[in-house]
Amino acid sequence: MLEIKRQSLSETFSIYFDSRMLKILLLGTISGFPWVLIGSSLSLWLKEDGLSRSTIGWAGLIFGVYAFNYLWAPLVDRIQIPFLTKKIGHRRGWIVLMQILILICLFSWSVIDPSENLTFVITIGLFIAIASATQDITVDALRIEQIGENEGKSMAAGAAMAVVGWWTGYKLGGVISLFSAEHLQKSGFENYWQLTFLILGILVILMNIGLMFIKESDSLNRKNKQRENDKLISNKFDNKNLISNFIIWAVGTVSGPITSFFKKNGFSIAIGILSFIFLFKIGEAFLGRMSIIFYKEIGFSKTDIAIYSKTLGWITTVIFTLLGGLFVIRSGVLKAMFLAGIIMASTNLLFSVLAWSDKSELLFAAAVIFDDMAAAFATVAFVAFISLLVDRAYTATQYALLASIGTAGRTTLASSSGALVDWLNGDWGIFFILTALMVIPSLVLLWTMRNKLKLSEK
Repeated sequence: MLEIKRQSLSETFSIYFDSRMLKILLLGTISGFPWVLIGSSLSLWLKEDGLSRSTIGWAGLIFGVYAFNYLWAPLVDRIQIPFLTKKIGHRRGWIVLMQILILICLFSWSVIDPSENLTFVITIGLFIAIASATQDITVDALRIEQIGENEGKSMAAGAAMAVVGWWTGYKLGGVISLFSAEHLQKSGFENYWQLTFLILGILVILMNIGLMFIKESDSLNRKNKQRENDKLISNKFDNKNLISNFIIWAVGTVSGPITSFFKKNGFSIAIGILSFIFLFKIGEAFLGRMSIIFYKEIGFSKTDIAIYSKTLGWITTVIFTLLGGLFVIRSGVLKAMFLAGIIMASTNLLFSVLAWSDKSELLFAAAVIFDDMAAAFATVAFVAFISLLVDRAYTATQYALLASIGTAGRTTLASSSGALVDWLNGDWGIFFILTALMVIPSLVLLWTMRNKLKLSEK
């Protein structure tokens, strides 16, 4: 349970100078980087190769993998990677293995043409999404385990740093991707996107080097709790053999995290929490999926997008994520969630103004800044909210379950974003108004169960 006590602003801000926060920042960067590969980079690559908005939108279904990574999260919590686990630890071993798979995929992209091998391109994107989603399971667990169970303020600060790291990976990858592609294109390289993916592979290698400086906490306590749960299941079997032992392991691995979550919160509140998480960021996802296509269609170049949406957006995101973390610590998670929802809806309307106005770099910059402010604030509140709900015996699995349910709303439903724009005959203004309205159901749900959530906001 998180207890939030009033303290001076300087005392609150000093939490960010904890050395653990720098490690959490790197973990967030590792987590955010793959999204630029299968998000804006892939979308713009397909757009410049002549594919339609609908095709690009439906290609985003590969993000749906993130919505289902909880299905194999129990295995990530339990299974050790041969050689890597002994050498660098359980959590880091999984991360490095997934990073190697992403590197292989980037190399594969560098040698194919999407206009001739669209299915292959999307399939590779799917593999990147699977590796990234699997990596996220253990990245989030390692991030949470850097903070003690009773360090509520540090958990909120860690959530802010994780978000800053995620956006750093996403924005940094986007800047390098867009500038590299633009430069290579102007230099006369026809395969400028393929070469760009090789450049992005270098970042993956550098992040893995940094990962080696992050130590894992002792996993003995986690293993003991898991064994206690297995023992309860084992007592139901009279005869112990190879088959029964496997069943005990499998049932404990899968049911333990779920049972723990529902037991802690109660069935009705648990369902309410899951529903809220699913709905909260749908509008933001609809906007995000089509934003780079929108920028391109209204006349902005890759360099313009890199400067305003990526570089400027990253600076804004960092500042307001840290401020958002302070707000969560001082005012409480629930207040932050309500405010975040209202701000998200309001900033989406700025894009309607941009769509209905003549091309304006000033208006473009304003829309991007306010949108990133809202996204940063909402994300840090969201991450803190779900981080406080997990049982340390099943950190990876429970966080993956909650995060993936949130991702389910953002990926499965938002994949129809391109089709919605086409259905509106390219009326981007109406599209962005609709995205603003999408947050309302989640806020109504949160309001109805606000007094029943087990979160102390002192």
